[in-house]
Amino acid sequence: MDTKIVKIDDVKAQRDELQHAGEILRQGGLVAFPTETVYGLGANGLDGEACARIYDAKGRPSDNPLILHVANRSMVDQVAAKVPALAEKLMAAFCPGPITLILRRRSIVPDRITGGLDTVGIRMPEDDVARAMIKAAGVPIAAPSANISGRPSPTTAEAVAGDMAGRIPLILDGGPCRFGVESTIVDCTGDKAVILRPGAVTREMLTELLGEDHVNLDPALVGAKVVPKAPGMKYTHYAPKAPLTLIEGMPTRMARAFRREIERLQAQGHTVGVIASHEVLQELSDIVPAELMADYGHQQQLPAIAANIYEALRSFDDKPADVLLGEGTTDEGLGLAIMNRLHKASGFRTLPA
Repeated sequence: MDTKIVKIDDVKAQRDELQHAGEILRQGGLVAFPTETVYGLGANGLDGEACARIYDAKGRPSDNPLILHVANRSMVDQVAAKVPALAEKLMAAFCPGPITLILRRRSIVPDRITGGLDTVGIRMPEDDVARAMIKAAGVPIAAPSANISGRPSPTTAEAVAGDMAGRIPLILDGGPCRFGVESTIVDCTGDKAVILRPGAVTREMLTELLGEDHVNLDPALVGAKVVPKAPGMKYTHYAPKAPLTLIEGMPTRMARAFRREIERLQAQGHTVGVIASHEVLQELSDIVPAELMADYGHQQQLPAIAANIYEALRSFDDKPADVLLGEGTTDEGLGLAIMNRLHKASGFRTLPA
């Protein structure tokens, strides 16, 4: 299969290209598209057979749920059996935007995408290209990240093509993603908001809106074994090809900790790649060549780290490093989402700084 990449610079001027994407989706095909978080791999969310093609293209386990992407509120009511007051409040505050709400589903939602649950994740993306494509399709779009399952999520069309070329007919190129980590997923089926996956809508933002006593973290975020209610809760995700170990601790101790571990691994004959802050990499230039370094930004600039982390992980796919070391960050604010992804990428292998 030939995969066409179409650059979308102006959703109004390029209505024909977006209508073509909508037609592919209505006919049961797959289209990769940009969002403000990461690129998604979309199918008609009301067509179980079309959604099955997502699992085939990604090599994704069939019990890993998919999120339905909608363009407006009427589409929410089309697929959600009930929108409780909690969800209404979150939609008013954060939609469209990088948040997914877990709601009770209507029977119109195929069993294929829910992982056997009576709930479904619903998201209204902020990205203009994504929303225009969904409107052109005229149906909710089921979409996980547009990568081979288990690999780092793509934040550029080029990264999508690296995994999906030959597997899907069309990639819409909307440029680099703004946030760089997947949406925050919040379970709205109970009395409290439960964060199933952290993202750009942070725990602190939810607490400010709802109150401290009305926001909880799901136990799965700290490694508990639970039935997965949302994407990313059950399987190893975001992993580079070489094994990754995180170094966590005080920023002022990071460079020394990296140096000790790099020298130990090099003495064992390993070729070490490093994914770290600008501050740490400056201190390691004498023992790690530049081509084996990936700079994810300055230590205190969490939005930049989030936007760069997946590209940093992917950058080692064609490099000779056989082991990787990554720098951990704070777990406050956006740092919670960054560390969630890094822990998944490393399989929770960590060292103290």
